Amino acid sequence: MRLPRLAIENHQFTNTLISLLILSGIISFMTMPRSEDPQVSPPGSTIVLIYPGANPADMEELIIDPIEESLNELEDIKDIKSSAQDGLAVIAIEFFIGADPEEKYNQVVQQVNSIRSTLPQEISTLDIKKWSVTDVQILQLALGSHIAGYRQLEKEGERLKKMLERVSGVKQVKMWAYPEQEIRITLDFEKMAHNHISLQQVSQVIQGSNQNIPGGYLDIGNRRFNIQTSGSYETLDDIQNTVVHSYQGKLVYLKDIANVSMSYEDDTYYARFMDQKTIFITVSQKKGTNIFSIRNKISDELGKFSERLSGNMQLTVIFDQTESVARRLNTFFLNLLQGLFLVGLVVFISIGFRASLIVMMVIPLSITIGINFVDWSGFGLEQISIAGLVIALGLLVDNAIVVTENIARFKKMGYKNSEAAVEGTGQIAWAIVSSTVTTVLAFVPMMMMFNMTGEFIRGLPVTVVFTLSASLLLALVLTPYLSSKFIPREAVERRSSRITRRIIEKYYRPMLNYVLTHPKRILVIIFIILLMSIGLFPMVGISFFPKAEKPQFLINIDTPQGSSLAYTDSIAHHVEKILSDEKDIKHLATNIGHGNPRIYYNTVPKNITSNHAQIYVELNYYDENVYTAMIRRLRTRLSDNPGARIEVKEFEQGPPVDAPVLIRVLGENITTLKSLASQVESLIKETKGTINVSNPLRTARIDLHLAINRAKAAILGLNLFEIDRTVRAAIAGLPVSRYRDMDGKEYQIVIHLPRVQKEQLQALHKIFINSRTGNPVPLMQVANVQFKESPIEINHYNLERSVSISADVVRSYSVNDVTLGIIKKLDQLTWPKGYRYAIGGELESREESFGGMYQAVLIAFVGIFGVLVLQFRSYLQPFIVFSAIPLAIIGSILALLITGNTFSFTAFIGLTSLVGIVINNSIILVDYTNQLRQGGVDTIHALKEAGETRFLPIILTTATTVGGLLPLTLGGGTLWAPMGWTIIGGLTLSTLLTLLVVPMLYLLLEKGIAIGVKK
Repeated sequence: MRLPRLAIENHQFTNTLISLLILSGIISFMTMPRSEDPQVSPPGSTIVLIYPGANPADMEELIIDPIEESLNELEDIKDIKSSAQDGLAVIAIEFFIGADPEEKYNQVVQQVNSIRSTLPQEISTLDIKKWSVTDVQILQLALGSHIAGYRQLEKEGERLKKMLERVSGVKQVKMWAYPEQEIRITLDFEKMAHNHISLQQVSQVIQGSNQNIPGGYLDIGNRRFNIQTSGSYETLDDIQNTVVHSYQGKLVYLKDIANVSMSYEDDTYYARFMDQKTIFITVSQKKGTNIFSIRNKISDELGKFSERLSGNMQLTVIFDQTESVARRLNTFFLNLLQGLFLVGLVVFISIGFRASLIVMMVIPLSITIGINFVDWSGFGLEQISIAGLVIALGLLVDNAIVVTENIARFKKMGYKNSEAAVEGTGQIAWAIVSSTVTTVLAFVPMMMMFNMTGEFIRGLPVTVVFTLSASLLLALVLTPYLSSKFIPREAVERRSSRITRRIIEKYYRPMLNYVLTHPKRILVIIFIILLMSIGLFPMVGISFFPKAEKPQFLINIDTPQGSSLAYTDSIAHHVEKILSDEKDIKHLATNIGHGNPRIYYNTVPKNITSNHAQIYVELNYYDENVYTAMIRRLRTRLSDNPGARIEVKEFEQGPPVDAPVLIRVLGENITTLKSLASQVESLIKETKGTINVSNPLRTARIDLHLAINRAKAAILGLNLFEIDRTVRAAIAGLPVSRYRDMDGKEYQIVIHLPRVQKEQLQALHKIFINSRTGNPVPLMQVANVQFKESPIEINHYNLERSVSISADVVRSYSVNDVTLGIIKKLDQLTWPKGYRYAIGGELESREESFGGMYQAVLIAFVGIFGVLVLQFRSYLQPFIVFSAIPLAIIGSILALLITGNTFSFTAFIGLTSLVGIVINNSIILVDYTNQLRQGGVDTIHALKEAGETRFLPIILTTATTVGGLLPLTLGGGTLWAPMGWTIIGGLTLSTLLTLLVVPMLYLLLEKGIAIGVKK
């Protein structure tokens, strides 16, 4: 290979090129985005519709069914999930990874708009949201007061919102948990009946009187004048003085039959912080921005805002993602520095001071150059990409160690400095190129995983590939040049390690002689050990992603369906009182009628519903023992509450999953689904390790059903649509127009019954409907009130009715074991024809993700095999190299078993990484053996000399890889420990055995090896 000679002879050009790459890398490092987690999200959209007063059955028939039919026409659909509740419909459509998110969002909007005219006109909200991880709030503020009203809080909140929206990098600022103001027209139906005024008439008059139609212009002389028409309402007096009707020669104004006032909408969502009336202000960041620079600018704005804040209000930061990001990044960088120190220590002890400096220079230079390309590829600094740096850390010096050690060996043989650098590097150049390429090929397929997990972890393989490629460039260009200049022959002589030579002579040489003498016996023993280790795998267990290990958690409160907001609030007060006994809690934020704003990437808050409350709890710090004990204690204290289902929800890592355990029961009839869901719920509860079991059809609800006497209504000249519309307007309220005040702010104009009447059954007796002849007819004259049972929620999965029974799993239990136990019980149930179950939750996501990893491993195998065939020009020698892989599997299983870690997704990443890492040592051994044989050395002597010559670099490269990973493995928490132990265990055992097994297999297959050399 001519590259080392060119690098030495043209060292000025080499130094300039590397300097430019390093400078560019430093700039990228300073400016690249920083966040807690990868900013990825699957292509998909959520459609939220609010139709006040409609029950789940109505929401399904009138809204969900037509929208689902329309959306189903689109391509690349992964699944469609829908939920119908009281007045709320949520349809989520997810597309396969690889589809253009922007294009798919536009298609969803087009499909919904195409059927908008067929949906009920009374829908108050239709919101189509594109899925985005940047919807996660990086900051949540509480603006509260014991004295101030919502109007004052809203005014101050709007002032803060405008200040924060001007901050560069801020995507959106939202205000939460305050009632919107509206123009409330409280109708007196008895007066309307007396004056023969119908609801439709009032609605049409208000709409007609609130139009702003330009009158055009007139040219008078040399001037042009715009013509202003009557225009829209300007004051509340204008609304009150609207002429509604003329009866018996007398004008009837709106104020004669209704009370017009500025009021708040009915309570649907309010919040509490530190026992104060509170509104929340949240901030989300734009994609590709630095969270720390955004937070610093926000701090300045908060300081300015607080200076002018009224003394009876308090602004508090209740969630700040930068704290978690800083803590996580600092931990990772500390792991990186610790790994760097351990690698340097190993190299220094083994090959001396000057050589170790040359080797150690490769690490920061490779990382700096690699970071440059990571940034150009659109990735930022977050936990996944930094974990890639830590994985690469121990691998970066492998090539430099091998090159430096071989150059030193040539100097010891009497070569001049420059020639030793050229010849030493040239001898092993193709071997280290092949070993680096095979390592890279183990990570490249991970970059090609087209699922959500692949998107989530993609920053890791990208980082490893770029940094390893940079290390190869430096090993072939910079290391030979520096070695030729700064390692004198005397240092080489002193470098010879007596300890290494003693180990080789006393232990390695006799063992290698024995293995080469009894190859078949050793092969059988290793095969038996492999089978035994695979038999231990069930004891290791399988999992997906662990808990997030954050000093935060949520408490979900679900009262019986149909519960009032006040009742749900009373349960929340009860929970707050229990939480007040916990001394390690820093603060908590309570949300009534809605979930807490989204502050974690894989949790989505519930939309407005009166029977739900959520409390966000933050601790002073995270200590696993303290945290686990508190969670266990709270679950015990909150489990026995007959008035509500209360669950303590820990944050979990990895792609979003509905629940660790989720069983979908699919079929058509709601009654049958309810019966089956009850059976499934019971068997899940009977399974050890399950908690927070949720069954949305556990209880039914009782509705007031107005049974209209259609014949009587027809005789009296009443239109059924007008009856329904009048009831809706009276009870739920009917938006009829919008009012803009002098400040330009818009408010809904809504007609209602008086609030007091709405809370009484007698309110129905106050409602009149005008017949076609104009005569008022009392509603109760044509309707009977009946109590009717109805489902509290109706769900669809891929256009089919379903019910999802979910559960969490206690930390000490395996989700995989619990789920498999539930499946065994499900298979024993008798399922009616047309009904079935499907597995969701973690198992579904894990099978999809692991399936992608299986493909990645297979592609890696094929790619690596191709490289090895090209390198060795043989189809048999690659199988000798691959022998390191089953040896690594033995070590990985034993390491996970001993340390008590399960085979999680990150452990799978570690195993996939091993495919490329462990064969490097085999490549070096086989390559040097081939070179010796080509030089005329017989097979046995070539194997022995290759083993002893490459013993030190092989041991060193393994030690540096283990040293680089050790800090992350010990301090990286439950997410990275399984991956670290998988690599450390597999690499350590495979290295020790490779030095023996590879020569043995080479000898066994020697007769079939076609390398064209003497035997």
